[in-house]
Amino acid sequence: MSVYDLATTDALLSTTRAVRKRLDLKKPVPDQVIRECLELTLQAPTGSNRQGWRWVVVTDADKRAALADLYRKGVGSYLKESGEQAKTEGRAQDGRVYDSAQYLADHLQEVPVHVIPCIVVDHLPENPPRRVWPGVMGSIMPAVWSFQLALRARGLGSALTTLHLAYEKEAAELLGIPDGIMQCGLLPVAYTIGTEFKPAKRPPLDDVLHWNQWS
Repeated sequence: MSVYDLATTDALLSTTRAVRKRLDLKKPVPDQVIRECLELTLQAPTGSNRQGWRWVVVTDADKRAALADLYRKGVGSYLKESGEQAKTEGRAQDGRVYDSAQYLADHLQEVPVHVIPCIVVDHLPENPPRRVWPGVMGSIMPAVWSFQLALRARGLGSALTTLHLAYEKEAAELLGIPDGIMQCGLLPVAYTIGTEFKPAKRPPLDDVLHWNQWS
């Protein structure tokens, strides 16, 4: 017997969406709510128990505007061109995603909170081998997901974005992020317009599942 309400737990896990167009750009987000959600991330698993996660929370309007400019530089024409191609090829869901992502790019500076998840990498060798990166990402991405789930449970939304990372150095200079700290994305955070979200359309499990061997 489960010690948790499975229906509630499963709903939280299956309806925590990447939210862009439904972020409320006008409603303030209390600092304490962000702190509560980040407090929960400290319980996420971390490789070798290094606890190397770091978080940069940006609420200053000028810095949000500067980050949005870097983000749009990273976007370039990619989203519009990809969206048009998806619509031409009849990939409606993909087209909606690209359109939503472009909306976020256009309005990112208006989102009240930007959260940048980071990880300490000063212990890594130069040009580390491929096998190292799963451990590095596995030490920050579970914490990111914990943060997003905690937000969802409180009526807020987010979307993990990475396009500003093309200008990671400029973002680091803007925010005073030191060497040895790697930015792993940018999460725009706001209350959502409505709280009802549905599971996304996904392929059947058996299309992606391999049991005992790849088949």
